[in-house]
Amino acid sequence: MIMKPEEPHQLKINFTSFIQALEDEFAKKQKSRKMAAADKAILLRVEKNPLAGAEASLSELAQLARTCGVEVFASIVQYRPQPDPKFMVGRGKLSAIDLRASQIGANMLIFDHELTPAQARSISDFTGLKIIDRTQVILDIFARRAHSREGKIQVELAQLKYLLPRLTHMDTSLSRLAGGIGGTGPGETKLEIDRRRIRERIHRLEKDLKAITKSRRQRCIRREKTGLPIISIVGYTNAGKSTLLNTLTKSTVLVEDKLFATLDTKSARLRFPQDTEAIITDTVGFIRNLPEELFTAFRATLDELLDADILLHVIDAASPQFEEQISAVEKILEELEVNGKPTIRVLNKSDRVTDKEMLANLCRRLDAVAVSALDKRTLFGLMEKIESFLAVKHNFAPR
Repeated sequence: MIMKPEEPHQLKINFTSFIQALEDEFAKKQKSRKMAAADKAILLRVEKNPLAGAEASLSELAQLARTCGVEVFASIVQYRPQPDPKFMVGRGKLSAIDLRASQIGANMLIFDHELTPAQARSISDFTGLKIIDRTQVILDIFARRAHSREGKIQVELAQLKYLLPRLTHMDTSLSRLAGGIGGTGPGETKLEIDRRRIRERIHRLEKDLKAITKSRRQRCIRREKTGLPIISIVGYTNAGKSTLLNTLTKSTVLVEDKLFATLDTKSARLRFPQDTEAIITDTVGFIRNLPEELFTAFRATLDELLDADILLHVIDAASPQFEEQISAVEKILEELEVNGKPTIRVLNKSDRVTDKEMLANLCRRLDAVAVSALDKRTLFGLMEKIESFLAVKHNFAPR
């Protein structure tokens, strides 16, 4: 129904009832959805280059968010020459996003970037929504997934290092007085106390981590004395590393179709058909733009790769972004200075690739072995290749 324009004093309707009826009508037309999660998010990314793969990056962020139990309502990419120094996106765009969040019931914005403390504060003040960045999402997943003492220490260390520069609250009752003689104030502010406690906690955790690293080093020395070669599985998160370890060694490592399903390093003995053995180790999965805090905290764990004789680089052959994932893994291996080690590329999930000719061409191009970690019958070629690598390096022969 379209009403004729009238002066406000001439209206002969109950305005409150009229607005309520309109809102009820809008609610009926909105697509209903089940609210399974308390947090409902809009994902945001600012990109300079339209060809840089922003949609793929946001798709990965959506997987990360869902792993945290967040329901993703929408994904938005803004193309601009430079990110806005205050709001990341422009003020006008942020206003539109804020309105969109109100319309669809989102209570959180997740940025596919690492926000500075000032940016997070400005965006939160402007919108009144909960503001999360990519690093916080990954830290939250790691906190949920860590089970061993070492893993928990590493994650807490990363969280504290991320939190330290972002402490902003102030207790005005303990704030310092004005400068000048006698202007020192009643003592430390609560903010300073919190920062000091966090630094002390970081120092204690780093000390504990050094002790654990020393213990692991001693285990590695004992393992080297056995003379068994060491194989380390590396790869992008959710590429199927733990599944491959389970199938090769009949282990029972947790396997889930989620990002970072397992964080703790697992080792097992791998027996070859010719009655020879090796130790095979599964490491934490990699991801593009791994937060610096996590990379530093997990450096001790990843340094185990230095002792490996062979790296098995597991690749999700069914992923549309497998090329970018390979680059991300190789970049991290380069930072760890282990990129020169003998490496066997393993194209996993080959059963999900329908174009077998394309898969064969990919194997030739990448010098890789195609397998399905769920089917041990597809692993014979991989086992033979591992044996041939070890024979060159260790004079590996049947007993």
